[in-house]
Amino acid sequence: MLEIHDLTVMVQNRRVLQNVEMHVSNGETVALFGPNGSGKTSLLSTIMGVPGYRVERGNIIFKGEDITGLAIDERARLGIGMAFQRPPVVRGVKLMDMMRICMDRRGGAGEIDVRRCIEKLNLGEFQDRDINLGFSGGEIKRSELVQLLAQDPDFVMFDEPDSGVDLVSIHLVAKVINELLEKEKSAGRRTKAGLIISHAGHILDYVNADRAYVIMGGNLYCSGNPRDLLEDIKVKGYEGCISCQRQN
Repeated sequence: MLEIHDLTVMVQNRRVLQNVEMHVSNGETVALFGPNGSGKTSLLSTIMGVPGYRVERGNIIFKGEDITGLAIDERARLGIGMAFQRPPVVRGVKLMDMMRICMDRRGGAGEIDVRRCIEKLNLGEFQDRDINLGFSGGEIKRSELVQLLAQDPDFVMFDEPDSGVDLVSIHLVAKVINELLEKEKSAGRRTKAGLIISHAGHILDYVNADRAYVIMGGNLYCSGNPRDLLEDIKVKGYEGCISCQRQN
């Protein structure tokens, strides 16, 4: 579903990603680990086409199409969605109105479908409020997810969905992430794919990932079994990944 080749990215004359090579197959969920400031959010933002991330070299291929030069709205229409860690407040746009817009874009849906999505994330009292205005951290996470439910993308990216979320909310967040990634289906029947940023890996206790990458200083250092990588990181720290790479 997604292929990234030799990707180097600049933000305000600062290189944030360098020579990134990765892929995500149909039906696959991939985790992305790394310390703060390592390039995790930069990678997701570049895939999404967020303005300000300038591709200096390389290509992003989505479902066989080179999307490197496409605008963010064009990528969304092709089926890419993202839950941001710190999304902006959208004044003057009600959450319910955004839901209707997203659903209309993919062929329309009845009022019952809109309300059902909102109820899944316990956001009924927020449906007539400006998006994210006065929302708590957990409420913002749920607001991002309900918009993704309405969009129904083929490739979904989650930027630290477990940060700032209490134990009750993380179960709800994980349930919706599993729904978006079609985890209720057998692996061979899934058509959606996902990329999940996690600093400590807590979300993987609730959402199963097939594979993981480690990123540091804008470079991908290794990939492998998510739980094995997490155990190595807990014991040796992220610097252990650099040492391991040098030895190989």
